[in-house]
Amino acid sequence: MSAISFGQLEKLRIESYKDAELSEKVGEPFFALVNPETYTTHEKIEYSDTQAPGRSKAILKFNKIPAQEIKFDFLFDGTGVITGAIPGIVGALVNLGRNSVTEDIANFKKAVYEFDGTIHRPYYLKIFWGTLIFKGVMTSIDIEFKLFHSDGSPIRAVAKCTFRGTIDEPLLRKIENRASPDVTHERKMKESDRLDLMTKKIYENQKYIIQVAEANKLDGFRKIKAGTKIFFPPLTK
Repeated sequence: MSAISFGQLEKLRIESYKDAELSEKVGEPFFALVNPETYTTHEKIEYSDTQAPGRSKAILKFNKIPAQEIKFDFLFDGTGVITGAIPGIVGALVNLGRNSVTEDIANFKKAVYEFDGTIHRPYYLKIFWGTLIFKGVMTSIDIEFKLFHSDGSPIRAVAKCTFRGTIDEPLLRKIENRASPDVTHERKMKESDRLDLMTKKIYENQKYIIQVAEANKLDGFRKIKAGTKIFFPPLTK
């Protein structure tokens, strides 16, 4: 059987980070031995269905939008059939006589899946491939062993991996730009600001100005010093 060469094709790579902002990189990137033929993304919106007694239909109330999921299959091969891999590719090292497929998978899991005691969690990840840039964490891995030596040790395996998207909290707040009266807001007073107008803007009704004043321990509604931080608490339901 002739060897398969993949030349210098751009390889899918995964980088590991200690922080959600992806600023503190850990170790070397993982490069896929063979680029996946396909990958699957999964997105959904969750609703709570409540049905009052005597009603024929349930009322769907928006609950949340879970993080996007993406699934890849990664090949680990020690048969020597696949050549031309980029130096450093996990899974190709066995062709150089360094690691077994089992060791390659262990190194892969250590880099992208397993718990790290210094940060008390697994690493954050960034996946690059072509136009795809995915930030997230690995949530599951299923390994299928396909070929074996006579002693039973594997020489080929496929890791079926699921990743879930993540986002750091400051960026999430900017994206959502929350204006709901169901969450606490913080504003810094300017010279031109009026507490009654600010209350109306957030709650769509200025009648809550008394509760706002009480929550902030204000003596009055007027002549609030510029620079004063005002907290607008969530509405009591």
